[in-house]
Amino acid sequence: MSMSKRRVPPNQKVTSEFPILHVGSVPRFDPETWAFLVEGLVENPIQLSYEEIGKLPKVTCKSDFHCVTGWSKLNNTWEGVGVVTISNLVRPLKTAKFATAECEGGYTTSLP
Repeated sequence: MSMSKRRVPPNQKVTSEFPILHVGSVPRFDPETWAFLVEGLVENPIQLSYEEIGKLPKVTCKSDFHCVTGWSKLNNTWEGVGVVTISNLVRPLKTAKFATAECEGGYTTSLP
């Protein structure tokens, strides 16, 4: 079995591009009003502006992306602020078990 076959979940199709997932127009991005907020079961809730988050240390990693709509893109390079950096800033309480990300367009996902 090839390496890519083992990396791709059942019924997923490998693509070489990222499909466009927006329905309608892409929302306008305004760095002046954009905010990154962490609240809830943390010692130090934060709200960072686009400029502030851009000053945090960045990490680069490579991983596969498997979309719930049935496609996979392998060997993606990602760059951004790492979860460890954010966790160190907010200091989650021991009772916190999940983080829920609320994104543009009402999309949410929860991660342990």
